[in-house]
Parts: sequence; C-alpha cells; structure tokens
Amino acid sequence: MRAPRAAAKDRRRTPSPFVSHCVALLMPLGPVMPKGMFGGWGLFLDGRMFALIARDMLHFKTDDQTKGRFAAAGSGPFVYHNRSAPVETSYWRVPEGAMNDPDVLLPWAEFAVAAARRAAAANSRARSRNCRE
Repeated sequence: MRAPRAAAKDRRRTPSPFVSHCVALLMPLGPVMPKGMFGGWGLFLDGRMFALIARDMLHFKTDDQTKGRFAAAGSGPFVYHNRSAPVETSYWRVPEGAMNDPDVLLPWAEFAVAAARRAAAANSRARSRNCRE
C-alpha cells in the first residue's frame, strides 16, 4: 500500500512587483487578472488574455488592425525559441515611454483588449462552423 501523498502545493505564483505594477496601471480597464504561465504572466480581462509579461517586459496583444501602430511606435513582437526556430507571437512590446504615463499606456491597452476580443470572436465563429460541418 502506498503512503498518502502530501497535500498538493498551490502552484500559483505570487506576482512580482513588476507584474503587480502593470496590473495596477491597467485597472482602469476593469478587473485585470494576472495568471502565471510558462515562466511569464498572462494578463486577462473578461476571461481573455490581452497582455503578456515576459522577462519583466509588458507586451500587448496585436492583430492585423493594430500591429502597424505598434510597429510605427518602434515596438517589436515577443519572440520565443522552440526546438527548431524562433517563433514570433502576436504580443508586441509596449511602446517606449508608455509605461511611465498611464494616459499614454491605456490607449495601447485598449487596442490590445480589442484585438483579444476580435480573436475570441473569430475563434468562436470558426468553432461554430466546425460544429455545423
């Protein structure tokens, strides 16, 4: 007979001061929730991930409608490396200086929230089409 396992540890991490700072800056959008994932953090609003924090850098969700604005502001995508090649994500670094001014940061965050909503709507439409087929 096996010995009983010790109670599972709560695997949720405590947000770092930087993560907490980002959440506080973004609270005017609504109840922003941080969730630890893959060594970084996802920031969620209304159940949708709109921001990624990796290596103490904030990145916002982009799509075809917003990526050009981020590029024009001198931003760049978050890139990770898998076994064979670098992978560019749809999360782009917050433009320079935006972290220092909530009035500058929040419009960028609103673009990210809108991109996350569009992505969720597109995924929902695709799932509905697959169910009908």
